[in-house]
Amino acid sequence: MTEATAFDYDLAVIGSGGGAFAAAIRATSLGKRVLMVERSTVGGTCVNTGCVPSKALLAAADARHIAADASGRFPGISTSAAPVDMAALLASKRSLVEGMRTDKYVDLIADYGWELRQGNAVFAGTPEEPALEITGQDGARESVTAAHYLVATGSAPWAPPVEGLQDVEYLTSTTAMELEEVPESLLVFGGGYVALEQAQLFARLGSRVTMLVRSRLDSAEEPEASRALMGVFADEGIRVVRRAMVTAVRSDPDTGEVLATATVSGGQEEFRAARLLVATGRRPVTDGLNLDTVGVKTGDRGEILVQNTLASTNPRIWAAGDVTGHSEFVYVAASHGSLAVENAFNQAGREVDYRHLPRVTFTSPALAAVGMTDKEANAAGIRCECRVLPLEYVPRALVNRDTRGFIKIVADADTGRIVGITAVGKEAGDLAAAGVYILEAGMTVDQVANLWSPYLTMAEGIKIAAQSYKTDVSKLSCCAS
Repeated sequence: MTEATAFDYDLAVIGSGGGAFAAAIRATSLGKRVLMVERSTVGGTCVNTGCVPSKALLAAADARHIAADASGRFPGISTSAAPVDMAALLASKRSLVEGMRTDKYVDLIADYGWELRQGNAVFAGTPEEPALEITGQDGARESVTAAHYLVATGSAPWAPPVEGLQDVEYLTSTTAMELEEVPESLLVFGGGYVALEQAQLFARLGSRVTMLVRSRLDSAEEPEASRALMGVFADEGIRVVRRAMVTAVRSDPDTGEVLATATVSGGQEEFRAARLLVATGRRPVTDGLNLDTVGVKTGDRGEILVQNTLASTNPRIWAAGDVTGHSEFVYVAASHGSLAVENAFNQAGREVDYRHLPRVTFTSPALAAVGMTDKEANAAGIRCECRVLPLEYVPRALVNRDTRGFIKIVADADTGRIVGITAVGKEAGDLAAAGVYILEAGMTVDQVANLWSPYLTMAEGIKIAAQSYKTDVSKLSCCAS
């Protein structure tokens, strides 16, 4: 009996997000028989509750903010911003999500021809002979086998063990985007990318926002980025309380407000708001999968432990995306999915390489980076030479009347090779995308400083930042850099 006929399917995928779809598309393109099992809504986090809806609302909030602020930035322009009609805004967001889910996910299943089961899947059998037990939405059960399995169940919002938190009706990044009205005030726990985006979103929609942050904003990135965003948030009326350790949460029985007690600079302070948003990270979704039964080991946070090839501790079971505990970006999940299939069926032996992974926080201005930070480069034994270029030296930023932010280059002092780029500014994500190609090509500061770059683009800022290593950029002509 051949492997093709020994199993019901060549590949069985648990989940239907970006990683699951990338895997299914690649596997069917190789002529493999694929089964996908989804217990909830097809499309996973990104299209349903993550990237797409959050960025749609952020764009709307940005439009309102520009309308309210335009007269200050552009003399002669008179605009205003009325209160937000959340019902209409949510309806628009839902329409966008439903359209993209249909066009980019559901319809593709029929186009490529794999099977979809709506139901809950758990592992059964033994490590040597794993199987899936599927319980359909109608309660019917079936057992299926596959030559290979891919777990792509994603992650879910996580709340820390704070006294009283379980007794308070708090928001997560998922439920916050379904609010039917803008809260008068909002307390945000966390300082990562989700907390930053949601805090600015609701502030721009009209909430009075306070953030309680354990260290600094986006602490994994350059300290200059944290300082820049602190300034932006202060200008927009968002209060950021740093080094705040929340110790207890309760509801005020008289006002219905949420009260949070926190240790700040060695003393106790109390904060109150109409609503509480907990944005303290996410955890992989692996509970109830019976992974132990088939010899798949997990880590302290529930993540599936994988090799760089994305194989788990069972060579027939692979994992992709957030469930691995790796970087929580949909493009990472998609890369994982196709790579796992190549390794499973073509024995490609490919490994994930995160050295030039771009990362973006969609605040306004945005924070984006690629490669190493100054601190990471030094820890890797690289003798660094860095330059931080304020946006006041970037002509596009001057024309935009928005010089909030900077571009930072981290370079190897011995070779001049650029090992990291960070930017805070309008279209910073596009700068990080350009940075991927610069780092992948192993380009030096001198090379970038002497490349063509179109005038009046934000990307020109990378060239000017490179020129700042040897030139006083304050003395450059704006049209002849």
